[in-house]
Amino acid sequence: MGKGSHSAAPNAIGYQHQTWWALVELLQSGATRPDAALSLELYDDVAWEREGTATELLQVKHHIGQHRTLTDSSTDVWRTLKVWMDEASPADGTGPALALVTTENAAAATAVAALRPHTRDEKEALRLLEHVARTSGSKQTDAARQQFLSLGPAARLTFLSRIRVIDNSPHIEDVAAHVKRHLHWALPSGHEDLFLAMVWRWWDDMSLALLQGNQRSVDVGDAQAAIADIRDQFTRQNLPTLVELADVNAGDLQEKYRMHPFVQQMHWVAFPPRNLQKAIVDYYRAYTHSVRWLEEDLIGLAELTRFEGELVDEWEREFEWMLDTLDEDAGDDEKKSAGKQLLRQLLGQTSLTVRSRYSDPYFARGQRHVLADTGRIGWHADFETRIAELLKVNA
Repeated sequence: MGKGSHSAAPNAIGYQHQTWWALVELLQSGATRPDAALSLELYDDVAWEREGTATELLQVKHHIGQHRTLTDSSTDVWRTLKVWMDEASPADGTGPALALVTTENAAAATAVAALRPHTRDEKEALRLLEHVARTSGSKQTDAARQQFLSLGPAARLTFLSRIRVIDNSPHIEDVAAHVKRHLHWALPSGHEDLFLAMVWRWWDDMSLALLQGNQRSVDVGDAQAAIADIRDQFTRQNLPTLVELADVNAGDLQEKYRMHPFVQQMHWVAFPPRNLQKAIVDYYRAYTHSVRWLEEDLIGLAELTRFEGELVDEWEREFEWMLDTLDEDAGDDEKKSAGKQLLRQLLGQTSLTVRSRYSDPYFARGQRHVLADTGRIGWHADFETRIAELLKVNA
């Protein structure tokens, strides 16, 4: 099917732009509203609230193509005014502020230009809008124009006194650059793109929660704390988490790695199936992070090697104790039991960390399995012999 005249693409882009632009609004206006919160599709496209009461409603309009002009006859203008007349008590001078945010440019000598923050002339805007309301022949805007005129002169002026027109808003392809500019103070040198990708991931998750109604709004303070937490992951004592647990399909990984030596090592000590599956996820996340951190120059090979050495040293001590508890004529059942206990004990150890402030336990657990995959460590008393046989079979 061709695109046709009713393509859904502009609408889809408009919704995406609205969600992304909300992050720009949060960053650029949040500093002046530290006790406020931002919502999506609750009161309006985007809205600010304080203590559960809306303080500003924002209608966000995106148009494909540059150099488009917004006039007093535009359907965007009258559709927006109708939404507010229906839902925002237009004659109430104490009602929430109202903003029309558009990628279009407000034409000169128009009411929409007179409602811009820095060129405001509310009486002139009223005169021009009243003229259009009375003289336009557009059927698309007729209901909104008649409703506007029915308000009465004083109510119309009160209504317009609450409205701002914010034109020349960034197009969807320019939003990321605006976000980057607003976050210039937080950009970690050499890792700007990765940091911004993590901020966008946080915002995508947050906006989805807002749109699904799982969260009412996002507090400015909470947003600032979330961004600061992402920035903190790029300090010398910390590291960023790039693969979250929710990103992983455990079933797919189990099939992919089922014949790997580290998985066979767990089978040799009869490790429980559910925990074995979780161990595979730990392995994948740890291995993937090591590769990504090295690629992004977030950690050096020497530092990772040092950490692996610490894990091996810890294992050597505990493995020796395990062997010491086994009788010389211990059977395989006893060795399995002892090896399972060793594995459980070491996977529960959280004192060793790759960096002092990166303490997520998956990494140490996963790195132990990385080491087991190479045969440097193991759990069964006879693991070295079995690994050698396994490598011969796979050779």
